[in-house]
Amino acid sequence: MVSRAASSRPSKCDPIRVLVTGAAGQIAYSLLYSIAKGDVFGKDQPIILLLLDISPMLPVLDGVVMELQDCALPLLKEVVPTDKEEVAFKDLDAAILVGSMPRKEGMERKDLLKANVSIFKSQGAALDKYAKKTVKVLVVGNPANTNCLIAAKSAPSIPKENFSCLTRLDHNRAASQVAMRVGVPTDNVKNVIIWGNHSSTQYPDVHHAKVTVSGTEMDVFDAVKDDEWLKGDFISGHFVSMGVYSNGKPYSVPDDLIYSFPVVIKDKAWKIVTGLQINDFSREKMDATATELVEERDTAVSFLGA
Repeated sequence: MVSRAASSRPSKCDPIRVLVTGAAGQIAYSLLYSIAKGDVFGKDQPIILLLLDISPMLPVLDGVVMELQDCALPLLKEVVPTDKEEVAFKDLDAAILVGSMPRKEGMERKDLLKANVSIFKSQGAALDKYAKKTVKVLVVGNPANTNCLIAAKSAPSIPKENFSCLTRLDHNRAASQVAMRVGVPTDNVKNVIIWGNHSSTQYPDVHHAKVTVSGTEMDVFDAVKDDEWLKGDFISGHFVSMGVYSNGKPYSVPDDLIYSFPVVIKDKAWKIVTGLQINDFSREKMDATATELVEERDTAVSFLGA
């Protein structure tokens, strides 16, 4: 099924083809409007939006399409809801892989990984076969780092630097907790780092973070003045709150991060920051989450040949 959205002005450039997977889900639902109205790829960039989900969700996708049509967004030239990878991945400029298998009650993490390997192996192969070789891929579905690795491995003809993943929900939560503790707006907090997957070993690191208080920028530890909290409840409570707020409830993927994933359509690029000073406390936390990441990687890769 192909459905066209209204357009009220001529475009100065060709539309780009943007895919969102898991498009009938709550996370994608909170994202689609921002993409379609130009927050993500620019106010002058027309878009053909492709929506992929499993066959039973097609009636829901039809409803999503109608809602987008009702908005009469000038940049949205076409909406294509589908359950077929050969349709969804054809000639893509950008792919936002939101859909993944959620962890169900009683499900072992190994079983979760196996299910997600199947999804992202298939989608990586579809990227390799159907998408442009310049396609930029953002993986949102958890476990994001591992799923991104599988997708990249399954798309050998697409440059690895074109793949990125995010755990921005966790980053936002860490920055917000610091801001509330200090009593400043969240945008007064910068340089928070999240190490690891969205899991119990994840380490929200504020040793390099800064807070602006009354016009003065200072280290987070100096602003909070509570090392015990920063090294204790701030970290241990971080994953607990994940289960409370992200289990089946909607949250948005911020536009600013998507806008630069990893090179997008514009002239932006990620780079690896080197030379960070890592203290013993952080090293212990980072080693723990790195151990989990390596174990997940090895387990996931073992499923690739299955």
